[in-house]
Amino acid sequence: MYEPLDEVYDRDLSYIKVINAGRSFFVHNVNGHSQSRVVYFLMNIHLLPRAIYLTRHGESEYNRAGRIGGDSPLSDNGSKYATALLEFFKKELASLAAHIEYWKALDEIDAGVCEGLTYEDIQQRYPRQAQDRARDKYHFRFPSGESYEDVVARLEPVIMELERQTNVLLVSHQ
Repeated sequence: MYEPLDEVYDRDLSYIKVINAGRSFFVHNVNGHSQSRVVYFLMNIHLLPRAIYLTRHGESEYNRAGRIGGDSPLSDNGSKYATALLEFFKKELASLAAHIEYWKALDEIDAGVCEGLTYEDIQQRYPRQAQDRARDKYHFRFPSGESYEDVVARLEPVIMELERQTNVLLVSHQ
């Protein structure tokens, strides 16, 4: 059931009026981080139909070797996957113009001093860090690197930008 807000009676409430499907907004009494994030999301929402295609990059040499981080070349299997993906999109989206952007925010996690190591290497060289990571993988920050929490913070603006786009193919990491 829809009930309109009374600007006098409801003056102490936090609310957002979305007018004409997002042509304008009225934001009232918004406080704190969570409420401001909701406002940010609503102001960037995209109502027109479009597709967002999500895919993982083709297997890299580091993936094949069990190494973390890095920007290693694709393996033979990864190259085959990338070629197949290209062929799919040539057929699927032949009529659309292709604009390619590379966003540093979509890079693999920065593993700091552990960059390029296997998890076995980390266990041997940095046993305390390996234990800390096993206890809390989300908050664990690699020495001189990032945590998954950092990656999530890095990706939030990307997600908002994708919401504003038309058709998008997002190629990211596992």
